[in-house]
Amino acid sequence: MIQGIIMFVVGLAAIPLLETYLGMPYEAALAFCFIAGVLYTLPALLGVPLVPGWITPALPVVLLYLNGFEPGPEAIKALFALQIEVAVIFFILGVTRLGTKLVEIIPNSLKAGIIIGAGMAALMGELKLGGRVDSTPISLIIGGIVSAYLLFSLSFKNVTQTSIIARKVATFGMVPGIVIAMIVGWSTGEYPLPEIEWGITKPDFALMGEYLAFSVGFPGWEMFLLAIPTAIIAYVIAFGDIVIGFTLVKRIDHLRDDEKIDTDIDRVHLVTAIRNAVHAFFAPWPGLAGPLWTAAHATVAERYAIGRRSMESIYSGGGTFWITGLIALFALPLITLFKPILPIALSLTLFLTAYICIMVGMEQLKNSVERGVAGIVAVTLAMPDPKSTIFAVVIGLVLYFLIERPRLLGKHAPEDDVIFSDGPKSESGT
Repeated sequence: MIQGIIMFVVGLAAIPLLETYLGMPYEAALAFCFIAGVLYTLPALLGVPLVPGWITPALPVVLLYLNGFEPGPEAIKALFALQIEVAVIFFILGVTRLGTKLVEIIPNSLKAGIIIGAGMAALMGELKLGGRVDSTPISLIIGGIVSAYLLFSLSFKNVTQTSIIARKVATFGMVPGIVIAMIVGWSTGEYPLPEIEWGITKPDFALMGEYLAFSVGFPGWEMFLLAIPTAIIAYVIAFGDIVIGFTLVKRIDHLRDDEKIDTDIDRVHLVTAIRNAVHAFFAPWPGLAGPLWTAAHATVAERYAIGRRSMESIYSGGGTFWITGLIALFALPLITLFKPILPIALSLTLFLTAYICIMVGMEQLKNSVERGVAGIVAVTLAMPDPKSTIFAVVIGLVLYFLIERPRLLGKHAPEDDVIFSDGPKSESGT
């Protein structure tokens, strides 16, 4: 609950994106956050053991896509087209149970290149001239260092083995980094002090209706076609999140005899499809509706592993987190407290996302040929061009067939792949 009260600010970080890329006012964007808040609670209520969030690694790719449209009705139509396509992909693959098979068909170098490229795009967007790090370097750099140290540092993990205080701090994920960045931002004057107001939040749902497809019109077929590459990339990244989430679940499932966790990938697909479809019609969301918020899910899983006295159920843990976050949206003092520093939460989320994407993407690459192809795909994807997603996919497929395959046409035997290993052959040719 404590994390939910603080971490809901990461969801509010979508407000600057909605204002910038969709051209909507703050009050309407806040109403969008309420729709998202309700949908965050849906997976736990429908039996999905993952803590949901955005498809965060895909955010830079989505923003590149939206850059090609004028903020306002055109951008809203474009985002509707993208999000409804993501919903359709999840629904079809969930109903037909083809999700796993599809991702297996995609070349490993292309998948890894997309993930690495998304991380690179996230980092480049923050570090570029005129970006948030350029304008508010002290708070973001300190907050980023603290968050990275607490989440990824090997030395801090060693400290948690002997220190109760360190273990307590570790259970709060990226919250300490956000709090420290806030304090530094206010102390240095990089962010204005909040003007706290008391009462209950009053989002403008009537104004929100003016920024939906029902009001601005639905996109044409050409816009749907343009959104397809970004939708496919978003799905590939989201499927990677599902795998990561269930890996964390399997690590702790055997520790509890009182509950059997249902790791049904098809159910995750269907629930994610519902969330994206509702978003598309009633609150187009730049972050899209993703199956996993890695940092929050890892924290819930760690506490669940302690025992039933710490957490009744994996579902109640994730549900409590986001129900608390939904309630926090009604607290006007919290909203006004965090309003000036919303860019901090978004920037730190993108920093950590970049690190995780590059780390996970590199781990998937098996040899130097795959690393070369993935590197080209990643650099192409990270280019500041709305069409870079299309170019990245095309280049990745072309390079896969021209460079990676032992035989350009026809099937090849698994042993043919040995010529691409990093080490020299032995005399026996193995």
